[in-house]
Amino acid sequence: MSKPSWGTTIAGLDIGTTKTCTVVATSTPEGLDIIGVGEAPSTGLRKGVITDLEETVRAIEAATEKAERMAGVHISHVYVGVTGAHMQGTNNRGVVAISGEDREVARSDVRRVVEASKLIDIGADRQIVHALPRQFAVDGHDGISDPVGMSGSRLEVDTHIITGGNTFITNVLKCVHRAGLEPAGIVFEPLASSAATLLAEEKHVGVVLLDIGGGTTDIAVYSGGGAIHTSTIPVGGNILTNDIALGLKTTFAEAESIKKTYASATPDAHGESEFPVKSMDGKTTRRVTRAQLHAIAAPRILEIFRLARGQIAEGLPRDILLAEIVLTGGGSQLRGIDQAAAEFFALPTRIGVPAMIGGLTDAVRKPEYATAVGLVLFGPKGEGAIWNGRSRSVFGKIASWWGEMWN
Repeated sequence: MSKPSWGTTIAGLDIGTTKTCTVVATSTPEGLDIIGVGEAPSTGLRKGVITDLEETVRAIEAATEKAERMAGVHISHVYVGVTGAHMQGTNNRGVVAISGEDREVARSDVRRVVEASKLIDIGADRQIVHALPRQFAVDGHDGISDPVGMSGSRLEVDTHIITGGNTFITNVLKCVHRAGLEPAGIVFEPLASSAATLLAEEKHVGVVLLDIGGGTTDIAVYSGGGAIHTSTIPVGGNILTNDIALGLKTTFAEAESIKKTYASATPDAHGESEFPVKSMDGKTTRRVTRAQLHAIAAPRILEIFRLARGQIAEGLPRDILLAEIVLTGGGSQLRGIDQAAAEFFALPTRIGVPAMIGGLTDAVRKPEYATAVGLVLFGPKGEGAIWNGRSRSVFGKIASWWGEMWN
């Protein structure tokens, strides 16, 4: 699929557990520029799964209206991010004979071998969302990034395949349609976040992206330039907020404010200093030390890291070497979380912010916007599931989704 022509408007929709965000970009000779951003609170999702259709529709409408006003354009199509424990990644290999009398690899051969790699048993209740080629081999010679034009008789591909639950994806599409929008495609959210925050060099040497959202933590591992593992754990920043609310006997809203202002993933130098905490009814306050707060926050952060490490260890070959951890998402803004991750994983760690785009960069250069910005970067490349424009009903068969596998 070709790159967007100059002046084309592209929109991404990140329907999160905590907030819904719409980002609008326009293509320029230099790349993409952000021209509009809108967000609204989300109350209709839990751990990345829609629990209230109407609340989700209202959040989409509010976020999109704000983005349209800022950008001065009307949004009709959006690339939609999806996440949740129902999303699963696996690796597979496809093999085909090279067609043509001259035995030269053509684009059609590439498409055929990628399609061959998608022949896996996923069950009737699931669909393939992405089939991402990692490397090709021609007559046994591997490590090839683009085999087109090479001569040989056998073409192979190693592909990372991501599947999702039909029911969960259909519910997302229902909300998008009810909000008056058409899905241009769906994208597994850690792939979008990776597009906005990771460098090509990092993807080559080996990097783990942890996108810590409100209800989930998305994981994407890259090595040799391609994705080799993706998954989601149903734990995010909201569970830490809930722990603080329970531990300090206060409201969720007050706990969220305390988390952002005082909490730290590492021991605080001002541990004995105190801060006020409102009671449940808001009529009284009491004093709590930062050391007490750290005792609540640190175990939960380590639990998220342990769950992520377990997923990664289960999904990666033993010979894969990793060089770095990148944290993004709203949960990565917790003070000291990068230091805590570096100590836990014994790897250099940084906070990932959107950096691969121009325009209103000050408005979106924060970890919580990584997915939304990444949707406008990743979606148009044609690496995701694309909506078949001939079928406009979300009640149609899930087979109306198809994958364009080659850029």
